[in-house]
Parts: sequence; C-alpha cells; structure tokens
Amino acid sequence: MDSYSKQIEVRWADLDPNYHLRHSVYYDYGAYCRICFLEENGLSNAKMQQLQFGPILFREEAVFRREIRLGDRLRIDLQVLKSRRDYSRWSIQHQLFKNEEVLAAVLTVDGAWIDTNIRKLATPPEEVAAVFELMPKAESFSWHAG
Repeated sequence: MDSYSKQIEVRWADLDPNYHLRHSVYYDYGAYCRICFLEENGLSNAKMQQLQFGPILFREEAVFRREIRLGDRLRIDLQVLKSRRDYSRWSIQHQLFKNEEVLAAVLTVDGAWIDTNIRKLATPPEEVAAVFELMPKAESFSWHAG
C-alpha cells in the first residue's frame, strides 16, 4: 500500500480555552488512524481479542507546527518508519495536515505487540504480521535488528 490517510472533523470538545486543538487530541487522532487501518485490513478489536494480542506503545511524541482550530479540515496519514522484520517492535509516524496542504503536526509512536493472556511482549501471530506488512512505509523506512 502506497499511502493511507483519514479525514478528521474537529469537534468543539477537542478545543482548549485558547480555541485551538488540545495537545492530547493529537494523540487521540493518531490512535484513531492506526486502529482504523488495522480494522479496515481485517485486524478488528474482536480479532485481536480472539488472538489474545494487541498493540502497546512505549513512546508518543508530537511536534506541533501550526495551530488547528474549529472549522479546519484535517487529514492524518500513517507510515511505518522502522520495524523489526517480525514486526514485534515498530515505529509509526503520522503527519497531520490542515486545509489540504499545511503540515500542522508530526506524531511519532514506538510500540510493540503484547500477548494479552500472559501480559508479556511477544512476536505477533502471522495474521497480525500480514496486516502490518500492508502498512505504508516511509521513504526513510528501515529494518532494525532485534
């Protein structure tokens, strides 16, 4: 897959007292985009429960470039920056654009997969890895050793 993005509508509840997007909402938008990708590619919440597997984050970082206000049209994309070959650990980047072309923020998350039954990090089952393989890769994408 070459690219993946979601359109987002800014809600009144997403704003802070200065009338621009609250900092924590950026992270919510990133999670929304990642979960939509997984769902749309067959890795639903129900499927992850069945497999007893789910994503876990170690780090989230946001670099804020431009204010986002009520009425701005938003698009958030998704790209894998780096991963282990078995997809057990990975970094994903989101770029959040407002009004078609203005880069408003860059979000980066580092994560892994957890076996929800034993509550330990684990290599994902083939079904999970196959969905992750579909995720668009950044131009600077690289494989990382364990």
